Amino acid sequence: MKLICSKSDLLNGVQIVSKAVPSKTTMSILECILLDASKGVIKLTANDMELGIETIIEGDILEKGIVALDAKIFLEIVRKLPDNDITIETDKDLKTIITCEKSKFTIIGKSGEDFSYLPLIEKNDPVIVSQFTLKEVIRQTIFSIADNDTNKLMSGELFEIHDDELKVVSLDGHRISIRKIKMKNTYPSYKVVIPGKTLNEISKILSGDAENDVNIYFTDKHVIFEFDQTTVVSRLIEGEYFKIDQMLSNDYETKVKINKKELLSCIDRATLLVKEGDKKPIIMNIIDGSMELKINSTVGSMNEDIDIEKNGRDLMIGFNPKFLIDALRVIDDEEISMYLVNPKAPCFIRDDENNYIYLILPVNFTTVS
Repeated sequence: MKLICSKSDLLNGVQIVSKAVPSKTTMSILECILLDASKGVIKLTANDMELGIETIIEGDILEKGIVALDAKIFLEIVRKLPDNDITIETDKDLKTIITCEKSKFTIIGKSGEDFSYLPLIEKNDPVIVSQFTLKEVIRQTIFSIADNDTNKLMSGELFEIHDDELKVVSLDGHRISIRKIKMKNTYPSYKVVIPGKTLNEISKILSGDAENDVNIYFTDKHVIFEFDQTTVVSRLIEGEYFKIDQMLSNDYETKVKINKKELLSCIDRATLLVKEGDKKPIIMNIIDGSMELKINSTVGSMNEDIDIEKNGRDLMIGFNPKFLIDALRVIDDEEISMYLVNPKAPCFIRDDENNYIYLILPVNFTTVS
């Protein structure tokens, strides 16, 4: 095999597929990126058996061929080469020579025949969303998936499609994030759970361009994302997702309208007094026209008043400040509405159309003076 391509194209391609290289594996071939120039295009592929990514890059193929190269070494070599055209050449023993200007690396490749290709999946009608939309809905929900595997379903996100609406849901046992968007077309109903890792990696690759679309294909066991000469195939998480609608309520005793930026800045300031791993709640004392926020820790204390519009009862309630910050950071509205019932019941932050809903469970606290 012999091919020539620009450093920028090669580096971009290697960085994209590297996201599917496992950090730990007993199968050394999975630590490789497959470089396939056997069919008239230059295709890079990586696959950890749960998530597979392939992308096509521009370049000239002088001799067709295929080789698997150690992903970490290959990425670092390409990253550190000069900004010029790179030539990659392999011999019959898979010795691979990578040259650029006066630099020359020789590494030993592996046979492409041993590589686990992406599964061949029948693709029916795609669900089409813009790259901007997909990147945004992931950003606005991904923070509330569980980061451990005690419950596999909590480590993924529910993607539910009905007619022209896409609903994305994540939860970790302490909070729920829901985002709904209208799509341009109507589709059959789908209800799948996509691993958080897959969505995290996709959001890093997506350009976020509103003009460019992503084609999404669903099967019983897999989801496929196609965009920008890149294909991402992921296994779905199997099982029945939680009955979210039973956890949501429109009842409230107290409704608060508040400037989002002010509230976020205030909670952010309060966390200066909370050490890493310290679970000190922020306490909201809600009275007519004002919300007093207090925090008490071993470092010190802080309290601050914010103007609000309040309907309903006075209320004092405590929250994990990180959970509030995570939700407030991804809401684009200038003013938000918080719906509360009592100090033990969940707080809902939502807009009037329910385009977004963030449910946060309160925490117990001892009153501070």
